Amino acid sequence: MRLALIGLGKMGYSMTLRLLEGGHEVVAVDRNADLARELATKGAIFGENAGDAIAKLSGPRVVWVMVPSQVTEAVIQDVAGRLSKGDVIIDGGNSNWKDSRARAEKLAEKGILFCDAGTSGGVWGLKNGYCLMVGGAPEAVKITEPIYKTLAPADGYAHVGPAGAGHYVKMVHNGIEYGLMQAYAEGFEIMKTAPFKLDLHNIAAIWGHGSVVRSWLLELLESALKDDSDLHAIKGWVEDSGEGRWTVQAAIDQDVPAPIITLSLQTRFRSRQVESYGAKILAALRNQFGGHAVKKE
Repeated sequence: MRLALIGLGKMGYSMTLRLLEGGHEVVAVDRNADLARELATKGAIFGENAGDAIAKLSGPRVVWVMVPSQVTEAVIQDVAGRLSKGDVIIDGGNSNWKDSRARAEKLAEKGILFCDAGTSGGVWGLKNGYCLMVGGAPEAVKITEPIYKTLAPADGYAHVGPAGAGHYVKMVHNGIEYGLMQAYAEGFEIMKTAPFKLDLHNIAAIWGHGSVVRSWLLELLESALKDDSDLHAIKGWVEDSGEGRWTVQAAIDQDVPAPIITLSLQTRFRSRQVESYGAKILAALRNQFGGHAVKKE
């Protein structure tokens, strides 16, 4: 089928290539037109802008929006103004599930269908496929399902519920990801400071075979440790996409205890501090009652 894909970042670019390999026709659009032109040399159809791309579609027209959450609303509004009843917008970015549910309701007033596709796979998705958690009305999913089946590996796609459900499930997915990453980080730091000189790359490698803690994240860690076991080239500064925060807020709203995910998010905040003021307070208090403090030189 033919669709427009707006947003050719790392994932949008690779998704376009995977769709082309799967036999779809993709009108590629990005504010950096050079990316769209580059993809045109690889089989995509160049779209100068959203209006140009939509003009190259036939009904029901399908537009996949793959842009940062900060600009998603503006892009969807622009696209919606150019579509008609029965057309479909897919949001594959990291939008808040509440926003996705509200957008679906607003678009429905115009007869425009909406799907929110929680998308996981990162830069490896082109090769391995993208896990897709799709929310939307059955009629919207029916129209767009060939896209999901091409992007996902075997058994890697599901229609998880109505609009908003896709991004809700992806939100929780990312919260779990935070906790798993933090557990690996803590465990490998304990081994790094062990009274033995351990080969951490080798340990990561053997854990990937038969161990109960094996995972794709562990495979990625093995790859990272292969050429630089001390990680000299990496700064210990960790960003969060926002979905970890939303997961913690959902846990609070729903009275669900989630200490691991919450603490893993807090640890990411700590990674961004060169020197924690809170740690200084702790040191100062301990010095006041116990006379223990390390003075700056």
